[in-house]
Amino acid sequence: MTEETRTRIAVLSAPYGREAWFDDVRFETGMQVLRVTIKEGRRFTQLDLDPETAERWPRGVLCVCPRTARGQCRVMAAAPR
Repeated sequence: MTEETRTRIAVLSAPYGREAWFDDVRFETGMQVLRVTIKEGRRFTQLDLDPETAERWPRGVLCVCPRTARGQCRVMAAAPR
């Protein structure tokens, strides 16, 4: 099994007792991911994002942010596979 080093970046409290954890995870192979863990009650959902996908993540979040001017959000295309 590959060793990993995890550094907690942020913890966000969400409505209804949910939490989101953001970790910088680096593997001994040199691979780096942003690990997003969402806790809902006793259930955990974990998503590892490569650097390119993690860079696009904030644009999606800003589309629902109340501070974003109406009509300024553009839907981003899915990354090529």
